[in-house]
Amino acid sequence: MGSVFLPHLHTGWHVDQAILSEDDRLVVVRFGRDYDRDCMIIDELLYGVAEKVKNFAVIYLCDIEEVPDFNEMYELYDPCTVMFFYRNKHMLCDFGTGNNNKMNFLIKDKQELIDILEVIYRGASKGKGLVVSPKDYSSQRKP
Repeated sequence: MGSVFLPHLHTGWHVDQAILSEDDRLVVVRFGRDYDRDCMIIDELLYGVAEKVKNFAVIYLCDIEEVPDFNEMYELYDPCTVMFFYRNKHMLCDFGTGNNNKMNFLIKDKQELIDILEVIYRGASKGKGLVVSPKDYSSQRKP
């Protein structure tokens, strides 16, 4: 149900504008398929934290079938991928998984997601391009 309330980006131009137009907040984009189970879970979580993080983060959804423009460039091969941008710069986060470019695993706790967004925002606002996640996800299994 979260995907109904969060703003969708329907073209590559909309994705670019969302990333380019935000100067002070972290831009969070969930790439995936709206009907995918993992995306539904993440969308619910993103919707649940959207109001709490609105001062420092803005959240968008992008269906990779409707907008395939970034699939190859961002290597969007997973069912659900969350990426972070700040002032038109792709933010990297070390989750301990070996992939610092994106979050491609499920998180089920709202506070955990808020903590991740805060760490990325704080690092980004200090000029860092790579931050370390508050939790190590290297041993987490996919459900």
